[in-house]
Amino acid sequence: MSSEGFPRLVGDVGGTNARWAWQAAPDAGLHRYAAYRCADFASPADVIERYLVDQNLPAPKRVAFGIATPITGDRVTMTNHSWSFSIAELQTRLGVERCLVLNDFAALAGGLSALTAAELRRVGGGDAVAGAPMAVLGAGTGLGVASVIQLDLGAGKSRQVIVAGEGGHVTLAACNDREAAVIDALHRRFGHASAERALSGPGLVNLHSAVSELDGLPDRALQPADISARALHGGDAACSEAMNLFGAFMGTVAGNLALTLGAHGGVFIGGGIVPRLGTGFDALPFRERFDAKGRFRSYLENIPVWVITAAAPGLYGAAAALD
Repeated sequence: MSSEGFPRLVGDVGGTNARWAWQAAPDAGLHRYAAYRCADFASPADVIERYLVDQNLPAPKRVAFGIATPITGDRVTMTNHSWSFSIAELQTRLGVERCLVLNDFAALAGGLSALTAAELRRVGGGDAVAGAPMAVLGAGTGLGVASVIQLDLGAGKSRQVIVAGEGGHVTLAACNDREAAVIDALHRRFGHASAERALSGPGLVNLHSAVSELDGLPDRALQPADISARALHGGDAACSEAMNLFGAFMGTVAGNLALTLGAHGGVFIGGGIVPRLGTGFDALPFRERFDAKGRFRSYLENIPVWVITAAAPGLYGAAAALD
């Protein structure tokens, strides 16, 4: 790789945190990791400038970062945060020769090949099929979805294509009467009961509120971390049911995605919530619901699922996108 275009700054911007890393040269790898709360800054330019000052670094030649929102043109407006900015204006303000902004889960998908075995934890399934489509999803402040498709170019050559989408906003589906009642509560509250309304930090709170409403209990206004901790430690029925619903709905959505894509290359789960649950995630009804597709159960049972345990995997994809 040529040294042209270095040093580089790469980032991974979610609805809550913005993570950054520095690449000084082609063979230097990523280092100088740092994270900042998005709410503490008025724009991505402000947090980038703070990072450079804090790390005592010069202006980079190129910048790339994934951000949790659709990228449809020059104007970027975040779905679950207040930032709205022009990519061209950001490039001018930073004085860089290139400024690449992509969807955060497209960046995550683009970084899969850089993950090591130690940064992946398997949750059932058979062996991945080389060259088959791969699916990526994850719950954090919102629910992100992307996919990786391998194009056969002939003569033993192939090209990887990243497909960014907004699958987090598909309509949530029920598999039993209790789930239907929970979804109906979400529908009354939000109008459209999307997958993200259940599968995110705020979504976990929504599930707890819906369960409490259905059982005639007061809404305790718990935070997502409170709900997951009480569920994993036991003794709180409403929190335990909310977490089980989270696992079941995640399985339904992930299984639907795997079927839609034919994702025999595997399904990869990132985001801020599931990796933090550790092996506690395995006790949830995720895998049973992932496989529960009637006549296509055996089709799903063969598809491997991995939880991504790397600290900021989207940084790898942002760096790869500059290449």
